[in-house]
Amino acid sequence: MDKKNILFVFGTRPEVIKLAPVIIELKKYPQNYNVIICNTEQQKELSNQTLTYFGLDADINLDVMRENQSLIGVQTRILSALDKVYSENNIDATIVQGDTMTVLCGALASFYNKIPVFHVEAGLRSYDIYEPFPEEVMRQMTTRVAELNFAPTEKNRQALLKENIDNSKIYVVGNTVIDALFCLSDETMSKSADFYKSKGIEIDDNLVLITAHRRENHGERIDRIIDAIKYLAEKFSDHTFVIPVHPNPNVKNKIYERLGAYENVKLLTPLDYPYLVYLMKNAKLILTDSGGIQEEAPSFGCPTLVMRYETERQEGIDAGVSTLVGADYDKIVSLSEMILADTKENTRLKASNPYGDGTSAKQIERIIYNYFN
Repeated sequence: MDKKNILFVFGTRPEVIKLAPVIIELKKYPQNYNVIICNTEQQKELSNQTLTYFGLDADINLDVMRENQSLIGVQTRILSALDKVYSENNIDATIVQGDTMTVLCGALASFYNKIPVFHVEAGLRSYDIYEPFPEEVMRQMTTRVAELNFAPTEKNRQALLKENIDNSKIYVVGNTVIDALFCLSDETMSKSADFYKSKGIEIDDNLVLITAHRRENHGERIDRIIDAIKYLAEKFSDHTFVIPVHPNPNVKNKIYERLGAYENVKLLTPLDYPYLVYLMKNAKLILTDSGGIQEEAPSFGCPTLVMRYETERQEGIDAGVSTLVGADYDKIVSLSEMILADTKENTRLKASNPYGDGTSAKQIERIIYNYFN
């Protein structure tokens, strides 16, 4: 086939993590693909930091974020910036991943230019347009214009079929986040251990990892989550609670004000990808409202309580590797107590990861090659 110009559009750390294995795989075939990396910088520092870990650099940086902009404002800025990208480059296909504002804008801009869209991690559904908000709608809208839908699981494929997506456009390939985990070397893990030593954080069998940042958990919900963490930190004073604090002031200010005084609660700035993986690998318990962590934690057998009322990653719930608790104080506390009162060894999960085996990027490359042939 003629060499194809493949544009990757992303803007957040999870997108970088999940697209990096695909970018690396396509770069193995320079005779087939000219890879163009576009970072909208929806999460400027986090996305660029994570690119560096994978040995990648963006070819195009859009710097779209402004303080306190509305969703409409963000969308307008990204679409306008991408319009210039497409006008100045001859693109044969656009690859996006997931459900962010960048994904929707990348898909729309590509569609408006009649360029095929390949959607990595397609078919996840909660079927509640406000949970997660606004991501559920963004993912569904991206599906409507995607030429290739790379579904992580059979459940995702079935969701797409129910929405009348042609079967020829759907491929079950697992989730690329598992590929990314396999990129971590022993040397990288060793450097991660040194990082926590430098912070005075002991990584032992009594480690709890907590992440909370989703828009729908702002307001009263984050208050209830913090109430539960305070209770657990006081009751299990021999446990270390590590919280990488999201920079959004709606979350950051409350967490620092209410949890900053506890000696066994360690508040950190957002972590580089390998440092976060190191915590997941060693945690006794994870409390999170993140999507990616729901997929990664099962690889390490770590019990995970999902602080959301709906999840588009139902496979983990069905497999028993994660549990939905919402922002329900009683559920968070009672289920956490059951795990923390026992030993780490006794609470490890035995089920395999339902989200993939680490070969997703290789499968995706072959499908793209065949598409163009």
